[in-house]
Amino acid sequence: MAHTHLGEMLELDAAVLHEYYAELIGWVGAQLPDRPHIVDLGAGTGVGSRSLARHLPAARITAVDVDEEMLAHLRHKADEEGLGDRIRTVRADLDQPWPQLEPADLIWASASLHHIGDPDTALARAYELTRPGGLFAVVELDSFPRFLDDPAGAALEERCQALLDAKRLEHGLHMGEAWGERLAGAGYAVEAERHFDLVLRPPLPAATGRYAEISLGRLRHGLEDRLPAEDLAALEQLAADLPHRTDFTVRTERTVWLARRPT
Repeated sequence: MAHTHLGEMLELDAAVLHEYYAELIGWVGAQLPDRPHIVDLGAGTGVGSRSLARHLPAARITAVDVDEEMLAHLRHKADEEGLGDRIRTVRADLDQPWPQLEPADLIWASASLHHIGDPDTALARAYELTRPGGLFAVVELDSFPRFLDDPAGAALEERCQALLDAKRLEHGLHMGEAWGERLAGAGYAVEAERHFDLVLRPPLPAATGRYAEISLGRLRHGLEDRLPAEDLAALEQLAADLPHRTDFTVRTERTVWLARRPT
């Protein structure tokens, strides 16, 4: 599955899990001042930035990412949705010295910190960027989406996810980190660690079939060099079949750490 499908998958994630996004942003947003400035670190295609802007209509968002193609997509979607006047983009590599940014009432990092090579240095920079009394919300995936309920399908997904976890560790991704400890080490006071165990059963949102298709397709692509031929063929067939089925579920887990810079 090509890199170009990543943007679509992120958009579908927000569409399928819209109730989770609304609950998460409502919870964090209730603790912000009236007209907050939010910095979205590793904003990607802007799913988070745009969700924040929609749910917090007085907020201004600075979306930071290293990928100019994704930032261009973000600007296009924000303009299309009437949010462009409240979202600005900044291209930056978070493992390099950061550009000058306006102090933030909230720093938002959703599924992005695990990509950073030196997270402790990034958190120290984020601390300096956070206003005294401001918040840092770290959102990370505990498990990538699973869809299959039958024993054979569920076993295949578990094998694939275990192989993918090992591959991420080999590539130096910081999966499964104790982000609360790292935030405290940077000087933040960790106020909450909240776990979301998400299960969606039929009837599912209209976009779920395509979400499953792309997710399984990306799984197959990422494991082409590690799975036996029969498993690759099974994943390919499932990715083709799921958009036309209604007998599957969506299961994923996410953890959110909310920390505050002391005043």
